[in-house]
Amino acid sequence: MGTVYSNYETNITENMRGGNGSVKIENLLTPDDLYNKGRLFARITLDPGASIGYHVHEGEMESYHIISGEAEYDDNGKETIILRAGDTAYTPNGEGHSVKSIGDVPLVFIALIVFD
Repeated sequence: MGTVYSNYETNITENMRGGNGSVKIENLLTPDDLYNKGRLFARITLDPGASIGYHVHEGEMESYHIISGEAEYDDNGKETIILRAGDTAYTPNGEGHSVKSIGDVPLVFIALIVFD
């Protein structure tokens, strides 16, 4: 039988990866739930102006699926893309990214990190 979660372990991280402001992380599943093939499946919330600084993924990939708000997304230092609700960004192993909440409402997205 599966498990239904409604109360999530929640963490607030300040200046994550050298970014600005607070990042709220609601862990939707644990690494055990991911069969230890990943380390994160979470709902992330950034208030307007908050960001997660640029970082590179080694031995893993990360994807973001935007639920609400708008994001300025740095895609591996090559280009900056505006992401909106319904957009998905993918960062493969060995590449990097950053994300910043822009606009007047918080940015909410689902983040998934799985191992290579």
